[in-house]
Amino acid sequence: MTNDTAPSRAPLAGVRVLDLTRLLPGPVCTLHLADLGADVVKIEDTGAGDYAAPPLRALVHRNKRALRLDLKQPAGVAALQALARTADVLVEGFRPGVMDRLGVGYAALAEINPKLVFCSITGYGQNGPMRDAPGHDLNYCALAGVSEQIGRAGEPALSNLPIADLMGGALTSAMGVLAALFDAGRTGRGRHVDIAMADAALAHNLVAMVTLNGHGATKPAGADKLSGALPCYGLYQTRDGRHLAVGALERKFWEGFCETIARPDLKARHLPASAAEAEAVRADVAELIASRPLAHWQEVFAGNDCCVTPVLRLDEALKDPQFRARRMVLDAPGGTALASPVQMSGHAFEVRRPAPRPGEHSDELLAEAGYSAEQLVALRASGAVA
Repeated sequence: MTNDTAPSRAPLAGVRVLDLTRLLPGPVCTLHLADLGADVVKIEDTGAGDYAAPPLRALVHRNKRALRLDLKQPAGVAALQALARTADVLVEGFRPGVMDRLGVGYAALAEINPKLVFCSITGYGQNGPMRDAPGHDLNYCALAGVSEQIGRAGEPALSNLPIADLMGGALTSAMGVLAALFDAGRTGRGRHVDIAMADAALAHNLVAMVTLNGHGATKPAGADKLSGALPCYGLYQTRDGRHLAVGALERKFWEGFCETIARPDLKARHLPASAAEAEAVRADVAELIASRPLAHWQEVFAGNDCCVTPVLRLDEALKDPQFRARRMVLDAPGGTALASPVQMSGHAFEVRRPAPRPGEHSDELLAEAGYSAEQLVALRASGAVA
């Protein structure tokens, strides 16, 4: 629990991060670092740059500064090397070998700054037969046996929450960066952190792995414990076409649920012995839930200890008292934004600066790296900086 009376000091204050990533995975990783106080420098090329849509840029680049460099020019490479001398972390998302070919790979930059933590985020990692293959979140989840578990039998479903991108490209990368950063503080030596989004999807495919180890095979989508096999854990449609989420996995919650819906006879059928029995219980519950609108069930279950919640749309979730109480929703002039989910004592999350325009802080950052005004003019004239 946070202590609002404690002096506020961001835990990553003083940490400099160079972010060469695009779109979603890497930028969200560095967003978390920026929200925790790191000075994140978003570095884009002088051409298309990060071609993420403006609403996404606004969400994931707050609390960062921006620089544009042409790393195909020696002057652009020299500028990045100058920045790396005093940086703590560099995060990149190019295919394996690209940074080395540009002259700014881990080995080259570690000679300049031995403490540098260099994080590479790719789909399949720095080695293996698929190291150079392109991909997206869907591909990584498909290869890791995750997509096969989402949806109903014979009908795999897509998720609008990119699991591998955010769990792997963002959270796993942040975990690796922070571990290496901690060690660099003790040893004076950084590390090359190799993050594959497919690896992260596989490493967290734990429920299906339990089933595989216990039964010799996974169950099809919609047929495992958490994906639809149990009537005590599922989604039920209401009369108005909305849905209620029932998560009464433990017997005490199921019994409370049955009491609340006035069906005490279902208490003994918490974990049905067969698929046929499970379907019968589910049908009974579904018929009852479908007889009333969502608002009715929200009122009925308010304050009841049953693990039952409404299935909200995002616009409704943003107004929910729970998230408002946690200060998770930011009403900003440019539109609604989401706060950092990391809350801790002695640190109060704040938006220190809005998402920058591409290259907004180029002169400022290069001046900090030791470039004179005349050198900056020359860099801009050459096109190495924009």
